[in-house]
Parts: sequence; structure tokens; C-alpha cells
Amino acid sequence: MTAKEYLGQAYRLDQRINSKIEQVASLNDLAHKCTLTLTGMPRNPNRATSRMEDAIEKIVDLQAEINRDIDRLVDLKREMVKVIKAVDNLEYQTLLEKRYLCFKQWEEIAVDMGYGIDNIFKMHKKALDCVSVPA
Repeated sequence: MTAKEYLGQAYRLDQRINSKIEQVASLNDLAHKCTLTLTGMPRNPNRATSRMEDAIEKIVDLQAEINRDIDRLVDLKREMVKVIKAVDNLEYQTLLEKRYLCFKQWEEIAVDMGYGIDNIFKMHKKALDCVSVPA
């Protein structure tokens, strides 16, 4: 695994968490739309559970999955901080932190650090060369 692939893991995991959060919101909307129909007719005892129960069950499962992913993201970021702190150059550390821990865009990093975008790309390449990816 390259340094860039290793450091990019947190962003991808963060995106998956955000996607699951959107799914929970969608399921919550669906659960609120579910209605109960009352009739005097007897029900089939083998009938599947209600849509409301299905939606709630999926919400609970997804929330548990989100919590596991968040725990993994926190652990990964903690490990990445150690890897980035092992880089000797403070400017490289700052660039790597802004990009891979704060998920900032290149343009924003360039403005924050007071460099042109081309210099940021060159510095990024050099910074990646200094990263030691854990085995």
C-alpha cells in the first residue's frame, strides 16, 4: 500500500459514514410515513412484520454499523497522526494533516499555508515520500 492510499483510507471511511447517515435519515422519513390500517377482518398469522417494524429494525442496524465505522475512523486517524508526526518537516506535517485528517481541498490548503497551488502539489509529493506506511 502506498502512502497516498494509506492516508486516503480515512476520507473514504468518512464518506461511507456520511452515506449511512443519509440512509438512516431516509429510513426515518419512511418510518414516519408508515400508517396503521385497522379493520375488523382477521389477520393472517404468517403475515410478515409491518413496514414500520422493518424500517425501525433497519435504522437500528445501520446506526450500530455507523457507530462501528466511527470507532474504526477514530482509531485510523489516531494511527495516521502518529505516522504524520514521524515526518521530520513541520510544513509537510501541516500539509498532510490538512489534507488527510481535515479533508481540506487543495486550494484551501494553499491559501491556509500561503503557497501557490503548484508549490502545494510539489510539497505534497515530497511529503508523501517521507511517510513510512505501517505494515
